[in-house]
Amino acid sequence: MRGRIRIGDDQVVELAEMFRLMSDPTRLKIILACLDAAAAVGEMAERLGISASLVSHHLRLLRAARLLQAERRGRQVFYAVQDEHIRSMLSDMVDHVAEVDAEAEAGS
Repeated sequence: MRGRIRIGDDQVVELAEMFRLMSDPTRLKIILACLDAAAAVGEMAERLGISASLVSHHLRLLRAARLLQAERRGRQVFYAVQDEHIRSMLSDMVDHVAEVDAEAEAGS
């Protein structure tokens, strides 16, 4: 078991902002779309059924919070979750939600 987590007030504010950004379903879908492989704006827009300009707006916020990183490849920019802490936390939470759903189905 881990000891008490100690971070400064500035870090608490930064952490709260990250969770606030991830609390929006569209932004969370964008992050999850970039979890396993880098994706371009057009690909994400098509996959999520929203406009490329809306995806770009959300990407600006997610990049500013360091939740996603951008990499230019030729004329396109691809976005990915590069930070292993973010990747691990989201993967664990997705597994947790799937586990709860599986338990609920087994109980029905």
